[in-house]
Amino acid sequence: MRISHKRNIQRKLHKQKPLLTNTTSAVNNTLKIETVIETAEIVDVVASKPIVASKPIVASKSVVALTPKQQQVLDIVVNHTDGLNPKGIGLEAGQEEAKAAAWATGALKKLTEERLVERIQLAGNKVLYKAL
Repeated sequence: MRISHKRNIQRKLHKQKPLLTNTTSAVNNTLKIETVIETAEIVDVVASKPIVASKPIVASKSVVALTPKQQQVLDIVVNHTDGLNPKGIGLEAGQEEAKAAAWATGALKKLTEERLVERIQLAGNKVLYKAL
């Protein structure tokens, strides 16, 4: 890369708008939002029938919004109580053998962050996932 081009890029990156004008408008907007929040009324809604969950997993699934892929992975993990590796989860979902583990890892990462699935590290790089 030419040095003159590099200098021009650096000069463009260092040109920024002053932050003071943006922060004063943001403070005014937050003050308006706080006054609207204070005037809002809280209404209690009473359900006519109590909802009874047969499994604790079902109750936690309804709280967290899951994509269809994440839901499918969660169902597969719940069905295997002894634990399952990502490749096994992908194969059970109908993926090709070469792509099975990569297909499942994205959904498994989100499910472990939401604490719906537990990640168990075995010897080396082997991992099992169990439903909580």
